[in-house]
Amino acid sequence: MASSPSPGWQLTSDLDEFHSRAAAFLHSAPALHTALLSVTDMLRTRGLHVYGEEDPLFGIRTDGDGAHGDGAHGDGAVSGAFVWTPPHFLALSPLTDDGAADELAGVLADAGLEPPGVGAESATAATFATAWQRRTNATATVSFPQRLYRLGTLTPPEHSPAGGARVATVADRALLARWHGEFHEAIGEKGAMDAGEWADARIAYGGATLWEAPDGTPVAMAGNTRQVAGQVRIAPVYTPTGLRGRGYAGAVTVAVSRAALATSADEVLLFTDVDNLTSNELYQRIGFRPVRDFTQYRFSR
Repeated sequence: MASSPSPGWQLTSDLDEFHSRAAAFLHSAPALHTALLSVTDMLRTRGLHVYGEEDPLFGIRTDGDGAHGDGAHGDGAVSGAFVWTPPHFLALSPLTDDGAADELAGVLADAGLEPPGVGAESATAATFATAWQRRTNATATVSFPQRLYRLGTLTPPEHSPAGGARVATVADRALLARWHGEFHEAIGEKGAMDAGEWADARIAYGGATLWEAPDGTPVAMAGNTRQVAGQVRIAPVYTPTGLRGRGYAGAVTVAVSRAALATSADEVLLFTDVDNLTSNELYQRIGFRPVRDFTQYRFSR
């Protein structure tokens, strides 16, 4: 792994090297590292440019000099990691040492790198954003406050809507791509992947489920990541505007959760918009419990 101006952080564009060095650390807390795990898995299965034309950048922070060793013990133990897939925000692991976030801001700024934002556990994101502002004179604004939930005991609604769930197939590609676009338009955030590529990726491993009305008309969808480190994350859950309020989102989320549990997933996770009271209440009713708040900050000059 290439050395960096800071003794703690090393940067690389080599995905295999990053994976071999960071895997044990990321697997040690799968829920808190869910974004990094799923992004890394997608890069490994769909190619380095699945999120954009530019090469991704990866980083690992080690205690001590971190120059040697496997990161599993001793002075080279991994204590932080990030994945950056331009043009998207940098995804950063939780950092217990505030100095680590400041160091990373310095490493990136000194290298002339300019991520457009950062997404991380809220305390880590705020510390990095503050450090980035101080070092670059950029302005950091909250782009998207999120809450991570973990499934406890699945509790389906007493009255499920008519219809049933099925895994989406190639025949559903256009619908999935359209709903992917509508979902991101609704939340005001650009999707990390091209809508068609997202649909293809999910179809390839059965990662999108549709809830159909009794006549076979799709009325809602829920995506899910592949199982990595024992965790599956549900994302996104979408019901078209005119069909909301009928229980479809809850029903399809229950269906995807059951399917994940059937594959012996240790954890079923999802993120919500902190400000969306409806979705937060829905997921708690069916058994999801808050884990930690995450925040995305956008940088501008």
